[in-house]
Amino acid sequence: MAEPFVNDDVLHLACGICPSRRLPVGEFDVWVRPTRDCPFNPADGYRYAPDGTPVCVHPDRVGLPVARYKSEKAPLTVEVHLPPDPSELVSYLHDLLYGAAPVLLDGLISQATAEIRRQFPDLDPLTVLRRAMS
Repeated sequence: MAEPFVNDDVLHLACGICPSRRLPVGEFDVWVRPTRDCPFNPADGYRYAPDGTPVCVHPDRVGLPVARYKSEKAPLTVEVHLPPDPSELVSYLHDLLYGAAPVLLDGLISQATAEIRRQFPDLDPLTVLRRAMS
């Protein structure tokens, strides 16, 4: 069986009843917020879409973009959009990387490195990323 997306980290922002604590990415959908369309099931603690797919309703807490990962096999993707002002890079990247799901970090770091080189050729991406992650 695949490992759950969120491990036993009790300090993780994911709700204690979130499917991310028991299921791997791709085995649940992420919706923007709770709605009547995904009611809470007190028997097992999940919310379910009408088709029976487990649903997380707090994308900001799990660090995943809103998408139908299980029900529609949506790909797990996030895009880096650097600010136009280089003085805002460290703050932007800090928030982006610390708020992202661990499964997204490699891709985000690669994208950020390429985008820094493209948009700000005078900056060293490694230095900027180190500052953002410290």
